[in-house]
Amino acid sequence: MDKLTHFNEQGRAKMVDVSAKPETVRTAIAQSSIEVNEIIYEHITENKIKKGDVLAVAQVAGIMAAKKTWEIIPMCHPIPLKGIDISFGWRKRTNNWQLDIQASVKTIGNTGVEMEALTAVSAVALTVYDMCKAVDKSMIIGPTFLIEKTGGTTGKDFKRQSHDE
Repeated sequence: MDKLTHFNEQGRAKMVDVSAKPETVRTAIAQSSIEVNEIIYEHITENKIKKGDVLAVAQVAGIMAAKKTWEIIPMCHPIPLKGIDISFGWRKRTNNWQLDIQASVKTIGNTGVEMEALTAVSAVALTVYDMCKAVDKSMIIGPTFLIEKTGGTTGKDFKRQSHDE
């Protein structure tokens, strides 16, 4: 098992020093989802939500959240992101609809972007909830998880084999 790196010799939290690590291309893909009822699905897809275009606003929220991750996750480094892409896909469930949300984040730097991708999809799901809660508050967010991570010099890339529902 790998040693946890966010603790100092006294067992107190610290921000990891990445200054000696070389810059490499680093990517991360994360996914979340939000389950909505038929009415919300129709309102979103027919652009009938009074607050505006739900997916457009949520997409911008996800991009903004990725860029600000270091401000809300205490031990994250400020990272100059080179690219953020948010995509959506609808799936019919037994009684509801599920909006799958994916964020792909890229940088050239000395630390990874997993937290930025995870923060992006979380902010997208929360924004969808916020924009649709006047119609119905029973929406379900999640699960939220990392799909893939590349980059760095340790050779510890990650690719999720599958995600069971």
